[in-house]
Amino acid sequence: MTTDLPSLYPRQRLAAVADAVRAAGLGALLLTPGPDLRYVTGYDAKQLERLTCLAVPADGDPFLVVPALERMAAMASPAGSLGVEVVSWGETQDAFAIVSKRLGDLATVALSDQMWALNVLRFREVLPGARQVLASRVLAGLRARKSDFEVAALREAGAAIDRVHAQVPGWLRPGVTERQVGARIAEAILAEGHVQVDFVIVGSGPNAASPHHEVSDRVLREGDVIVVDIGGTMASGYCSDCTRVYAIGTPPADFAAYYAVLRDAQEAACAWVRPGVTAESVDAAARDIIAGAGYGEWFIHRTGHGIGLETHEDPYIVAGNATPLEPGMAFSVEPGIYPGAHGARIEDIVVCTPDGHERLNNAPRDLVLV
Repeated sequence: MTTDLPSLYPRQRLAAVADAVRAAGLGALLLTPGPDLRYVTGYDAKQLERLTCLAVPADGDPFLVVPALERMAAMASPAGSLGVEVVSWGETQDAFAIVSKRLGDLATVALSDQMWALNVLRFREVLPGARQVLASRVLAGLRARKSDFEVAALREAGAAIDRVHAQVPGWLRPGVTERQVGARIAEAILAEGHVQVDFVIVGSGPNAASPHHEVSDRVLREGDVIVVDIGGTMASGYCSDCTRVYAIGTPPADFAAYYAVLRDAQEAACAWVRPGVTAESVDAAARDIIAGAGYGEWFIHRTGHGIGLETHEDPYIVAGNATPLEPGMAFSVEPGIYPGAHGARIEDIVVCTPDGHERLNNAPRDLVLV
């Protein structure tokens, strides 16, 4: 890994989050296992019925509550070097009571967006006077602007998934199934440096027109167009996501025309990215070209999504999102056209830079004939 964990999860991040809690007028921020907790502390904690929770009060010092049997794991993570108090609890103790007693009466508390319902309801019981809001209220803006170290981690992830795409043509041939190809891809995702396979989409023939199709027992045949959308998580915690389109032999007659439009639309949307333009204008840069060529009804999803510790996070590249892009924002640019008998999507991860943009995927974007 090119980026060390202390750089990805710096000590000063916790102080910045505490400042954001105060600026938002919240009583405290409570983070249970998931991407928010990992972002703030570097601790990739297990989701268990036993409570693990970072509490960041507006007044007072943060503290991390962990089950006693998880204390060693917490201290071995980047959280162990943050200087935050780690409060371990035993099997017969009430961890929620420990948190509430330390926090006292609060008017408002922000909870992890992905907190389990059983934890949300227990916090409602032990903090009855606190209105519950989402942690993204204070964290989304911070997480959306990646540091140089985070961008380096995403760049490493992008290069790893590019290496997988480079191998895909060798696995596409008549007579094999989507599932068989998907299994080879999953193996390669791990072999090329990821620690987790997040998704494998191998959509052939009419399945290429289903954007979130995964794999099936459909047998590949001559003339098939195949959409391959793949991604995983690196040891850093940061994710990859890239889509390319392949064809076995000669694709259907009408495919070449709309693939050329799609290629132009994806290029235009990437080129539009720079500080100050809005997220929705990047969507429009792709959508206007596709609609202008008569394929607008077949572009049925947003142009992109943010990426980082999650494959899908802020900022979303979609009509109605007037958020101005800032340096460090990283997201997919992935327009698609799906007529029904076949379909296509081209996807790169793009990061907004101080003077423009950088693509983090560099595998060929032209249709690959195998």
